[in-house]
Amino acid sequence: MMPLSHRMELLAPNYYANLGEKIAAIQAGGGDVIRLDIGSPDLPPAGHIVAALVGSAAKADSHGYQPHQGTLPLRRAWAGMYRRVHQVALDPGSEVLPLLGSKEGIFHLTLALVDPGQVVLTPDPGYPTYAQAARFAGAEAYPMPLLAECAYLPDLEAIPPETLRKARLLWLNYPNNPTGATAPAEFFQKAVAFARRHGMLLCHDAAYAQVTYDGYQAPSLLGVEGAKDLAVEFNTLSKSHHMAGWRVGAALGNPEALQALLALKRNADSGHFLAVTEAAVSAMSADQSWLHARNRILQARRDAVVAALHELGLEAALPQAGLYVWCPVPGRWAAMDFALALLEEAHVSLTPGTVFGPGGEGYVRLALTAPIERLNQAMARLECWLAEEKNPEEMN
Repeated sequence: MMPLSHRMELLAPNYYANLGEKIAAIQAGGGDVIRLDIGSPDLPPAGHIVAALVGSAAKADSHGYQPHQGTLPLRRAWAGMYRRVHQVALDPGSEVLPLLGSKEGIFHLTLALVDPGQVVLTPDPGYPTYAQAARFAGAEAYPMPLLAECAYLPDLEAIPPETLRKARLLWLNYPNNPTGATAPAEFFQKAVAFARRHGMLLCHDAAYAQVTYDGYQAPSLLGVEGAKDLAVEFNTLSKSHHMAGWRVGAALGNPEALQALLALKRNADSGHFLAVTEAAVSAMSADQSWLHARNRILQARRDAVVAALHELGLEAALPQAGLYVWCPVPGRWAAMDFALALLEEAHVSLTPGTVFGPGGEGYVRLALTAPIERLNQAMARLECWLAEEKNPEEMN
């Protein structure tokens, strides 16, 4: 076999790759699987965004290499969106760095700034890339528990002093994946003060900041006074503008951290296809009213799913933002066993909470990424399956 580098041993297997194989086998046998596991929006972006992409791609001079730091119009569009949505002023020249999706920026920033033996503070449960990147850098990923009784906010003061002395990065993510929790501006103020006191870079993943319900508006970490001195916020058009496959993201905030990230990116990847760049400018700069219409569709899905879960005795919280419902598993089920049994027997695919860390035990994440008819069908299947009162002991 081809020998791999030792660092490859630090990467955990990708859950969704193995899940895809299981689903493909069920489908090959004629099964109809309702996938509510991956947070990939099923609705398309607005027509004017697609039109901008097509129009740009038709130009003969659109197909060459583009700058690693993105075009100036793209950086201005990100700054303009932050000014409009969050009332945050950003310098397009030094405080905005476009990314090939926020995921690569999250991973690459860790590699650019973290050395072996250092610590990265990561939420548990949390987006797996935070911890995976830390391990790949040879650092320790220190889990910060997110507990329901604490509104899924980490207790920063509970982190041991010896851990804080080695901490290089602190990761936050609100609106949160997977729990759907939100954070008040006061918490961000405390986090900025905490990061300043302990000399670490504060990193905030704001991927779901514009996917909101019931009139809620998610704050930006960069809205805190002095945050740009020690913080970087990651954002993306994947969720808000339904452009997951387009890979359009950005890192915003501290210029020194962005320069380190850019230096790494110049050796690791390239800039966007110009047509994608120009469509992204249209997405952020043109009429935004369609976003509210899409959020209303997602809100109706959320309401239907949470109501159905409550009817089944599963007390899922009603999220104010994001694409997910964080649902407790019934009875004595472990999260992974519950999700696999539901997939195999009812052909409904959810993500077990333990994919996001040990703190996710006892929960599954349900993505609102299917038409309401399919969501209702999934809830009906879940109801029938639970009515059989199966449990892990009966499976053996």
